[in-house]
Amino acid sequence: MLDIRENGRPFRYLFSGDIGRGSDDILRDPQPVENVDFLQIESTYGGREHSAKSSANAEVARLVLDTLAHSGKIIIPSFSIGRTQQIVYTLHQLTDAGTLPKVPIFVDSPLSVNATEIYRLHPECFNDEIYRYLREKANPFGMENLTYIRELAHSKKLNDLQEPAIIISASGMCEAGRIRHHLKNHIGNPRNLVLFIGYCAQNTLGAQILAGNPIVNIFGEPHAVRAKIAAIDSFSGHADKNELQHYLQQITGRWQKIFAVHGEESQSLAFAETIRQVKPNAEIVVPQPQQTLSV
Repeated sequence: MLDIRENGRPFRYLFSGDIGRGSDDILRDPQPVENVDFLQIESTYGGREHSAKSSANAEVARLVLDTLAHSGKIIIPSFSIGRTQQIVYTLHQLTDAGTLPKVPIFVDSPLSVNATEIYRLHPECFNDEIYRYLREKANPFGMENLTYIRELAHSKKLNDLQEPAIIISASGMCEAGRIRHHLKNHIGNPRNLVLFIGYCAQNTLGAQILAGNPIVNIFGEPHAVRAKIAAIDSFSGHADKNELQHYLQQITGRWQKIFAVHGEESQSLAFAETIRQVKPNAEIVVPQPQQTLSV
């Protein structure tokens, strides 16, 4: 939020960043902003709706149990900040409830491990539910069947793992990091599951797998995709069009201009139409590449 005085003219410019979906499993919701004149807002999912969050845990349990019944492994590409902590907390809840057996779980990403430690050290940022879980039950990001891996040598040992397991690794789009090694070693086995819980941009390895390509290139070599592929979009960290609209409705101000950014063209244009219904007096702009705008 920028409070600017330019040539004697005061105005408030708000850049939303990725606003999140609200009612986050872990973090408190952001506070709404007042007296906004100019808004620059993300529109990643400005033209679509996510599946209901309420069904996410049950869907995770169903997919994991089905894979374990076939003695397979579950490979979860996950962003290091946000999605990793959310899926770990979800697996912890399901294990505590007895819905899932105490199958070995590995978080194999140095950045994910470091980020999770930051989460653990700052419970003041938690929402009431997870803060109560921390006080009354246990560390939401730690359990006896969960192992965090930093060292490369320990990561490589997972290649020799014969028993069923859950491996969570970055990057979420499968473009870098250790997840590519796990895909290389496991995507060809029909007993295994590759479970996506976040957004994959066009042309990324993750998007190619989700598109159903029978063969994908990993480290420059072709690999047949025989593992089961699934995606749960209710874990997405980006707000859908209804959640973006709710965010807009919470903000007050004169609304001179609103810029819809950070989205593929179709999503940004669709969200611009939604904005026009919510804030009819504002000028709505979907910027073109390299376009310069003034306020």
